[in-house]
Amino acid sequence: MTATTATAAVDSPAVAVNKPGSARRELFAALAGLKREFWTVGLFSLAANALMLAPSLYMLQVFDRVMVSQNGLTLILSTLILVFMLGFMGFAEWARSRLLVRIGVRMDERLNARLFRASFDAQLAQPKANPAQAFNDLTQVRQFLTGNGVFAFFDVPWMPIYLAVLFLLHPLLGAVGLGFALILATVAWFSHRLTAQPMQAALQASVQVSAEQQGKLRNAEAIEALGMLGALRGRWWARYSAQAAVQGHVDELTHRLSALTKFLRYTQQSLSLGVGGWLVIHGELTPGAMIAGNILMTRALQPIDLIVNTWKAFVSARTAFDRLAELITAQPERPAGRWVQVPLGIVELKNVTATAVNRSEPILEAINLTLPAGSVTCVVGPSGSGKSTLARVILGLWPQVDGEVLLDSAPLADWDRSVLGPSIGYLPQDVELMDGTLAQNIARFGEIDSEKVIAAARRADIHDLILRFARGYDTPAGEAGNLLSAGQRQRVALARALYGDPSLVILDEPNANLDDAGEAALVAALQDLKGRVKTVLVMTHRLNILRVADRVLVLKQGRVAYDGTLNEFMAHNMAQKTHGGT
Repeated sequence: MTATTATAAVDSPAVAVNKPGSARRELFAALAGLKREFWTVGLFSLAANALMLAPSLYMLQVFDRVMVSQNGLTLILSTLILVFMLGFMGFAEWARSRLLVRIGVRMDERLNARLFRASFDAQLAQPKANPAQAFNDLTQVRQFLTGNGVFAFFDVPWMPIYLAVLFLLHPLLGAVGLGFALILATVAWFSHRLTAQPMQAALQASVQVSAEQQGKLRNAEAIEALGMLGALRGRWWARYSAQAAVQGHVDELTHRLSALTKFLRYTQQSLSLGVGGWLVIHGELTPGAMIAGNILMTRALQPIDLIVNTWKAFVSARTAFDRLAELITAQPERPAGRWVQVPLGIVELKNVTATAVNRSEPILEAINLTLPAGSVTCVVGPSGSGKSTLARVILGLWPQVDGEVLLDSAPLADWDRSVLGPSIGYLPQDVELMDGTLAQNIARFGEIDSEKVIAAARRADIHDLILRFARGYDTPAGEAGNLLSAGQRQRVALARALYGDPSLVILDEPNANLDDAGEAALVAALQDLKGRVKTVLVMTHRLNILRVADRVLVLKQGRVAYDGTLNEFMAHNMAQKTHGGT
């Protein structure tokens, strides 16, 4: 592809120029911007963990001094100091939890716009993609960062300190604590080794099953009418059963490891008391130190226990993070366009070839075409000849394009999309309106200019029909326009394409669902566009609309089979019929 090719591909989300490492750096940069908050969480964790020594010290005072001296004032003062320190510890725990929630919100604010654009681009490149997956992944990462699992990473550095205090109380207590720490760490490592791959497989299978189910539900009417539910349920059940089996294996492993960890924790608590009691019997440890050592050992091993119990959530969050990195890698940020003026609408295609993944033959091959302003060009051809692909290539929506597509002699990638969009009118073959009022749909969900909305509706000859609705232009279209008939949706979408007097208008099968009155209105709209010196490209199967065409282009198997004026095409078509051609 040449440097000036860009055209459809440069604005296309399928062009991945990011490297995986750069995508990860982009995600980590969003977290790095919150390093001050993370440092603050670390300071509060420092305070909370340091104050966790207070109950152990209190036990030492009560058992070794208060009970021996029976001094009530010492007990009261020690208790007041303990309550104060525990109150401050509770504040530190609350503060770091609140800070982590704020970190999650700010991370969401930093990434949501980027992910929204990347998800949109991914949907353009692969219409069957799940656009909500990125935000589900972001939510999963945010919930892990704001949950209990992340506290383990702040508390783990305190393990050596607690173990050091145990060694100060008695070397045997320290050795027992260190031994259990190593055992639990080994269990955590084996937990990762045994469950990491099955967990990822289960998560991927779950995403695939969910995506397939959503795809089937979008076609519920056809499924019900054609009696396909039983067959589709069988296909779904096969996938769901496989996913459930993988998930069941993961759950079984997790429960086994959890049971093992629980056994080790209970054993540690009992054995630490047993060892402490043995030392007290032999006069090597005081009763207060025995109780304090038991508390310290439990606290020292708590982070490892928390890591084991939250490992599944960690793996899920890491998998979600990896998916976000893949999305950002595949959908890099679009460069800002240099051209910001309103285009005239002159389109040039120079040796354009459009391809698709897993297809050996190109969809369009060696297309050379010029569409001057003020012209109406109709593209005809059999199904699968590349008409809709040609429309998407000109609009910059097709991901894999070689050659040049120029608008006003400038590569399409050089245009600022925020300026170019309002200057383009597009009616896709598969018409879907968005959930909102008719006025919002016609105005492209921007600021509603009533005069422009009504003008576009009149040019699409749907103004009177809209006024017959009880709520007029405030009538809701419904999700995907399902509250309107197919013909009504097409005419509202035509009004949307004509809104704002665009310079370039591309209509893909605009009369597929129109009656005679609707088709007459379409012809009048095309003649009006021609009179306004707009560039119009119409893809159609119905040849009666050709009477407004200045030029007819015939596509066959992705190549231009004929290109000429309407009169020349009619003569050519008549000659083909006379000689038995098509």
